[in-house]
Amino acid sequence: MMFTPADNDFAQRVRTSFDRQRVMQTIGAELVSVAAGEVVIGLAFREELTQQHGYLHAAIVTAIVDSACGFAAYSLMPATAAVLTIEFKVNFLAPAIGERFVAHGRVMKAGRTVTVTTGDVIAETAAGPKPIATMLATVMTVTDRPISG
Repeated sequence: MMFTPADNDFAQRVRTSFDRQRVMQTIGAELVSVAAGEVVIGLAFREELTQQHGYLHAAIVTAIVDSACGFAAYSLMPATAAVLTIEFKVNFLAPAIGERFVAHGRVMKAGRTVTVTTGDVIAETAAGPKPIATMLATVMTVTDRPISG
């Protein structure tokens, strides 16, 4: 889908906000790309992010795809807005095994206050890409409080 951002400097605003998101720093996630209504976040596999069976933990998978969806919505918001996830559903399609994980967040319907997004997480493996999770998220535009990022 093609979207027109409300702020011409949306990409830099998304990058600046992502850089301030400490949980992404903590897990080692990186912002791969930003476009109007679409954000990609990458994460290299690290053993300290696994659950008891050695798979990337579901909370980590959820964190990167939630951020990808939230920032995709944020890319279309006014410069003075902030973003908050208000609801999401995640379906896990396969165990999170791979060398790297890539979360793609996309806006499906942008509204003035509520935006609906979808996200997918792909594991990059020696055998090729493997879908491991999909998300449907509802994101809120917040305009009535001071913006800290």
